Amino acid sequence: MTTNPTTTHGMPSWIAHSSADPAEARKFYENVLGWNIVDMPMQDGSSYPGIMVGEGPIGGIPATPSKDNGWVVYITVDDVDKRFAAAVKAGAASVSDPADAPGVGRMATICDPFGATLAFISYAA
Repeated sequence: MTTNPTTTHGMPSWIAHSSADPAEARKFYENVLGWNIVDMPMQDGSSYPGIMVGEGPIGGIPATPSKDNGWVVYITVDDVDKRFAAAVKAGAASVSDPADAPGVGRMATICDPFGATLAFISYAA
């Protein structure tokens, strides 16, 4: 039996890259890892560069430049608000408060007490 990372609490389910030069980052990973990065249509009419492995996306490299360079791992959780509140109570800092992303789900990002960034996500049905 295969476990679905988008429905299993505690599983990593998405990776997202950010950099000051997302177009070059996209080229780098396409070249180095052989990733096929395609522009996936979003509900609001925009597109999101999704990293495809096999038939489905495993993450993305957003086209908007960022001052924060790195990767964020999204962990599927049963309740974003509950897990976010628990993390903050335990000493994490909020990077982005819980919010809904239409057609995707609810998500929030924290910086844990040790300096690592991690995102929580509950996917829309």
